Amino acid sequence: MKTPLTTEQLEALRQVDGGTLANAIESFQKRLRNEGFVDSSVRCLFPHLPPVVGYAVTVKIRGSAPPVAGDAYVDRTDWWDYVVSVPAPRVVVVQDMATRPGLGSLLGAVHVNILRALGGVAAVTNGAVRGIPAAEGLNFQLFAGCVALSHAYVHIVEFGTPVEIGGLKIQSGDLLHGDRHGVQSIPEDIATQIPPVAAEIAAEERALIKLCQSPEFTIEKLRATVKQSRP
Repeated sequence: MKTPLTTEQLEALRQVDGGTLANAIESFQKRLRNEGFVDSSVRCLFPHLPPVVGYAVTVKIRGSAPPVAGDAYVDRTDWWDYVVSVPAPRVVVVQDMATRPGLGSLLGAVHVNILRALGGVAAVTNGAVRGIPAAEGLNFQLFAGCVALSHAYVHIVEFGTPVEIGGLKIQSGDLLHGDRHGVQSIPEDIATQIPPVAAEIAAEERALIKLCQSPEFTIEKLRATVKQSRP
C-alpha cells in the first residue's frame, strides 16, 4: 500500500457524494465503468449519515453450521491487532463464506463499539449485521446484505486476505468510499486528483439543473449547455 493520505486529503474525498465520485473516477479512465463498486446486493443502512472514507480491513467468516465438537467456535482476538495495523480511518470488510450467508452476524453492538474504539468508521459485508441502534448512535455506517437476529455460529476464518463483496474485489488497505448510494474503491494513484475534478463535474451539473428549472428553459439552450460541458 502507498503512503496513507493526509487527514485533509481524506476529508476532501469524504465531501464528495458517491455518484459524483464515480463520475470523477470515470474521467481518468483507470477502469471499466461497470467495475470498482459494490452491487445492489449490499445496501446502506443509514442513508442519512454523511459519506465515509477509509482503508479496508478484510475479514472472512462462516457461521451457518456448528463446530464438529463443542457448541461454539473458539473466540479470536488476534484480528484486533491486524485491524490497527491498517492505517486509519478503517472500513472493516467482512465476507461471509457460509453456505447460508447472512444467517448469523459477526457485527453487533459489541463489535461495533470495539471497531469504533479501534479507529473504524464503517463496515461492509455481503452477510448480516445486527445491533442497529448501537451502530447508528455511534455514527458507524453499515453496508450489508441483510439484518440478522442472531450471531448463530459465526467465527473468523482468516483476515488480511483478498475478499469479494457484491462483485467488488477488495484487498486489505484498499481505499474505500461509501454513502447512501453504495460502496466503491478509489484508485490511490489518482486519489488526490479526484476532488477538484469532482467539483468541476458538480458545477457543470448544477448549471444544467438550474437551466432545467428556469422559466427560460428551451431544448436549444439545453443542447448548448450540454455541448459546452461535454464537448
